[in-house]
Amino acid sequence: MKTIEELVASESVGFSELSGRRLLVTGSTGLIGSLCAKAALVYNRAHPEVEPIGVIAMARNAEKAQRVFHGFSEDDGLSILEGDLARPEGLDVAFDYAVHAGSPTASEFFVSHPVETVLTAIDGTNWVLDQARRCDARSVVFLSSMEVYGQGFPEPGMKRLLTEEMCGDVQPLSVRSCYSEAKRMTENLCVDYASEYDVNAKILRLAQTFGPGVTWDDRRVFALFAKSVIKGQDIVLKTTAQSTRMYLYTVDAVAAIFAVLLRGEKGACYNAANPATYCSVADMAAMVSELDEERPVSVRFELEEGLPYMPEHHLPLDVSKLEALGWAPTMDLPDMFRALIESLQVAR
Repeated sequence: MKTIEELVASESVGFSELSGRRLLVTGSTGLIGSLCAKAALVYNRAHPEVEPIGVIAMARNAEKAQRVFHGFSEDDGLSILEGDLARPEGLDVAFDYAVHAGSPTASEFFVSHPVETVLTAIDGTNWVLDQARRCDARSVVFLSSMEVYGQGFPEPGMKRLLTEEMCGDVQPLSVRSCYSEAKRMTENLCVDYASEYDVNAKILRLAQTFGPGVTWDDRRVFALFAKSVIKGQDIVLKTTAQSTRMYLYTVDAVAAIFAVLLRGEKGACYNAANPATYCSVADMAAMVSELDEERPVSVRFELEEGLPYMPEHHLPLDVSKLEALGWAPTMDLPDMFRALIESLQVAR
């Protein structure tokens, strides 16, 4: 399964359950949010015989949203809601389902704007959950992160896996922890709303996710590696790159999100990752450097201290709980990078 169109055509997600319902997607101009919204819109086009899914794409900038959803219109079930999760006061919307994907994602932003990172997460999630309570929404899924596990295990390997009940080591006195701590707090807020107000809120902890849709100006490590291959330049590592983690293809992430939205348990949390992708950053760099057999690139280290990256961490995630909902990953790491490189070459 490689594209949103193939995902929708497979009918494995259960989009028919959303027919005639209103789906709110926050962070709709971001990588994951935009794909979730587009998946529902593609379903509408593919099934003109049924009542469409009403897709409410929430974004801070309506003009940007229009560009992201170019080619889609009200005829496809799309409406754009301009609003800022950092300042949601006075904004009201009714919906049946919600994918809460709005969040900062860049490490540089976390470090330079830690207060905004925390408050956007807490205030924005509180607003989504309160709206869900007011309109008696059927289901809400909050997109969290594997970073809630902090440094995870002290040693690499997959003999032990991080289950959703485990609590990793996060240093609250580190500014860089603003993202991890904000995700932890908002996860608890979901559980609180489920307990006190019976809101059908669920949590999905995503591994680092990439694929087509990543923009050329993305500064995350996977994008930097892919761009090095495209430009025929060395992959330069600024750390020892010994951290290990799992990754996830964008379309597999969308499938996981809707699986939890439609079949997850109230107040429950699910890890989403592809175990076959588990590796160190250094090993990933080596693999990517050899993807273009005609123009392989070199990997070299230029170590720098004080960069806004997570400390060394080892995050092998247990995804059995998500798999029990009928979900399974479809793309391995080399194919994920091939798809990313191809899309970046087009978008360059």
